Amino acid sequence: MRRVTVTASRTYDILIGRGLINDAGKWIAQAVKPCQAALITDDIVDGLYGGTVERSLKENGFGVHKFVFPNGEQSKTWQVLGEMLEFMAGEQLTRGDIVVALGGGVTGDMAGFAAAVYARGIRFVQIPTTLLAAVDSSVGGKTAVDLKAAKNMAGAFCQPSQVLIDCDVLEKLPDELVGDGAAEIIKYGVLADRDLFETMRRGRLMENLEDIVEKCVTIKRDVVAEDEFDNGARQCLNLGHTLGHAVEKNSNFTLTHGKGVSVGMMLIARAAWKKGYSEENLVPAIEEAVRAYGLPTKTDYSPEELARVALVDKKRRGGEITLVVPKRIGKCDLIKVPVGELAGWAAQED
Repeated sequence: MRRVTVTASRTYDILIGRGLINDAGKWIAQAVKPCQAALITDDIVDGLYGGTVERSLKENGFGVHKFVFPNGEQSKTWQVLGEMLEFMAGEQLTRGDIVVALGGGVTGDMAGFAAAVYARGIRFVQIPTTLLAAVDSSVGGKTAVDLKAAKNMAGAFCQPSQVLIDCDVLEKLPDELVGDGAAEIIKYGVLADRDLFETMRRGRLMENLEDIVEKCVTIKRDVVAEDEFDNGARQCLNLGHTLGHAVEKNSNFTLTHGKGVSVGMMLIARAAWKKGYSEENLVPAIEEAVRAYGLPTKTDYSPEELARVALVDKKRRGGEITLVVPKRIGKCDLIKVPVGELAGWAAQED
């Protein structure tokens, strides 16, 4: 088993290994004294792993109260969050209890937000069951719900008490979910690690799974330690996300997050080369990497359609928005762009 320790407003361990989900209660008990646990999961993950985690929690002294909601981004709403909070109150959870988030990014974001606001804050644990959540969203303490105007526009920073990543679970994922996670891993390679990028470019994700997961969460750990509340260096982690979120929103979330990020990276790489920001044309390399995992490289939405949605992005400050622009593989810069110029960064042409 591998252990990566995050030092932020709360210090916690990310445990990476195999078979961890079967003994989830044992590992969680090492971080949180047994208490009442709200086990939050969706209706798909519940059928796969809900019973296993519930049994393990009970065997290790936790009381379990399970809340199950419909799978998908469409559940990332105030209504579902409210139902979650009412459930926790109805089960009489207190500030000494915990939330256990079992699932992908939607579950982690929602359960984490519930933990942040319930009783003005209780502890929670992340058990990501998707590759995307494992390498990215389960680490760093960002929690959120979607608003009609934009994705993740309401939320809170709330660091977990522990993250359990079971690579046996990740190996069983369907190709589409592997692709979603691959997009985020490629992002980390473009940002900070040429070797990681080349491994992904060659399509060698699954044969190096544990190494890659550890590398990604270590990169994120270091960035979060420097800028926990996303006011500076942490914004680099949004490479491909500003335009990618706009693609997702325009599709009414029929396009997955990983596919949105893939398109967003391609758009920003094309624009960076055309505008003279990149030291080399990164478009062919990034395109080869994302195509290795069946990810898209273009969108049918116009630059104006993407810009209109992206202008509600959290990285906007007044008349400017901060974009993450790749300079070369392993190095990106933060560039402030006037909002009137954003559509020019979303053009499709090579």
